[in-house]
Amino acid sequence: MNLEPSAAAHDGSKGAKLSGGPEATAVPNYSEAGVPPAPRAAAAPDGPAANKEGAPDPIEMTTAHVIIIALGAIAFLYVARPVVLPVLLAWLAAMTLQPLVRCMSCLRLPAPVSAAVVFCLLVAAIGAGFFELERPAARWLNEAPQHMTELRQRVQKIFPKAWHFGQATAAVGDLGATEAEKKEEQRKTPMVEVKDQRGTSSVLNWTGTFLAGLGEVLVLIYLLLASGDLFLQKLVRLIPTLRGKIRAVEISHEIQQNISNYLFSISLINACLGALVSAGLYLIGVPNAGMWGIFVAFLNFIPYFGAIGGVVVLTAVGLLTFDSPWRGLLAPLLYMVLHLLEANLITPILLGRRFTLNPVAIFVSLIFWIWLWGVPGALLSVPILVSIKVVCDRIPAISAFGELIGR
Repeated sequence: MNLEPSAAAHDGSKGAKLSGGPEATAVPNYSEAGVPPAPRAAAAPDGPAANKEGAPDPIEMTTAHVIIIALGAIAFLYVARPVVLPVLLAWLAAMTLQPLVRCMSCLRLPAPVSAAVVFCLLVAAIGAGFFELERPAARWLNEAPQHMTELRQRVQKIFPKAWHFGQATAAVGDLGATEAEKKEEQRKTPMVEVKDQRGTSSVLNWTGTFLAGLGEVLVLIYLLLASGDLFLQKLVRLIPTLRGKIRAVEISHEIQQNISNYLFSISLINACLGALVSAGLYLIGVPNAGMWGIFVAFLNFIPYFGAIGGVVVLTAVGLLTFDSPWRGLLAPLLYMVLHLLEANLITPILLGRRFTLNPVAIFVSLIFWIWLWGVPGALLSVPILVSIKVVCDRIPAISAFGELIGR
């Protein structure tokens, strides 16, 4: 086989060297030899134009998937609230009681025994609370219409100008109406008849539903406390790499510790606030002071609206208890002073900036969970938001959202 270059290639080399050595390497000039150069690969266009004729933009697909998943999760939480709410309440309660279980574990007690001791203490506290609150609460509910009438009379006596202004407004609305038209309007006004039997049946049904839900939550609390790290161990078994197992254990322990510390601290703060309010109401002479202290302690779990509700309730209680309006305002004033100290001094010192949340995020979360679950959603809004922030702070992929809801 002839391996020498052809004459055309030799002529096209224009004096190229054929001797040995690096400088003797001949580079043929294909453009002059008549051989067309190989076409270059076209550069891939940048930006959105790359996907005009191809697959859709992966970023847009990811965003669409996230929106669809979020909407599906909201629909699921709304439809499945009879199942999700007890599980979530039990999980948060178990996280709150975890420090007590750890203290019991320091005494060399097995996890089921420690969980049983803590569970018995919880049931005893709930039973004592129901026993103490059942009689005064039932009495207040039975006397509610009479209390409303007395409260209206007291407010009318304390603020006569406001009452006369309301009457004047009603009179302006009736201007131009004849006596016959007024009588006809009164005749057309529907009369509401309250049937006690139906109301009693509704109360009994609500009480039965509440007790059944409470039983479910208590059983789940004990099972979660007794299981310990069982679910974490099962999760670790599913992770293939050793590095992934170690990281999962570290993140899980840190999240669990932070959430339990927050919930335990908030519960302890609210319990102390309720005890101080009860003592203060007892000293100024308000009856059933323990019941109102427990009531405002539960309300304090609800941000913003809980404090407003506590002030309104204690104002009504004070005005119904005392003849003097100034003495009646001592109850809400006492609660406002204690609440301001708790919200602006005690809670920031105990929790620090780690669990400090953006007020806008708190308010938006409160509105969302009230819309989704009602009163239980209002109680769970802040614990859920804190849990989300703790998880976001520990996972780099979603840390930006944790920074967004933090202060």
